[in-house]
Amino acid sequence: MAMASNITNQTTKKTKRNTKDSVFTHLFSIPKYQLELYQTLHPEDTSVAESDIETITRECVVAQHEHNDLGILVKNTLMIFVEAQSSWSPNIVLRLMSYAIQSLMDYFRERDVFLHGNTKVSCPKIELYAIFSCEHNDTPVTLSLRKEFFPNGEHCDLDATVHVIQFKEGNMDIINQYIMFCRVFNQQLKMYGYSEKTIRETLRICSDEGILAEYIKKMENEIMDIMTTLFDQENITRLYGLEERKAGRDEGRNEGRNEIALNLLQMNMDIPFIQKATGLSKDEILKLKEKAE
Repeated sequence: MAMASNITNQTTKKTKRNTKDSVFTHLFSIPKYQLELYQTLHPEDTSVAESDIETITRECVVAQHEHNDLGILVKNTLMIFVEAQSSWSPNIVLRLMSYAIQSLMDYFRERDVFLHGNTKVSCPKIELYAIFSCEHNDTPVTLSLRKEFFPNGEHCDLDATVHVIQFKEGNMDIINQYIMFCRVFNQQLKMYGYSEKTIRETLRICSDEGILAEYIKKMENEIMDIMTTLFDQENITRLYGLEERKAGRDEGRNEGRNEIALNLLQMNMDIPFIQKATGLSKDEILKLKEKAE
């Protein structure tokens, strides 16, 4: 228990928590597992240590996905991660770009870097990753903004490449273990629904099969709290918000598109691009811009 307390203290010191954790963000906010995450993606770098890793401030950029975004700085590399848990969409590249820009601004602000001077500042290298934990065929290895949104060669000055990480049979690295954890959880959810038994069975099975076993042993109470909180949120929505969701489905969808449009406007994306990304009309986007200003 003392070791678990030490890990928790280290995590609290190094992480600024602006949203409720998910298991994804909690696991990869712990220095030990951040190091394993980095080493899995960069096995060639054998010199990196836990002390080289910093968690970049997490903020809710797109409200629907506030629980599963994470940024870590390893030496001079800013790595942005998004978990695509329930469904696949090429829009994830926009979500990652929004989060990357916000994380980069956090990086400069926390270091008091002045961007409006004449001297060129030092900028970290940026890597974007989508960890895809559900089963899905024909998911690309990489996702490109230009290729996905402008396949016919339309002009776009901005591009981004997302590395898509999927399950690898027989692999027990930390990322694969997390994906296996998600799959066990989804199986139990189908059997027992949103219940404590689902959580306890997930933890039991994963411990028995060596899936994140050390993490579960040391952090079982924290994991139970995280998953119970998320279950409570789901149940409130399912049990008490059904009629409101039916009546306001269109309104909620529009609010989500408006929020994405506002984020893209802040990134100085042009109007045609925002139209294509959100489905909003030019007039709707201009009204949002005017309101924001």
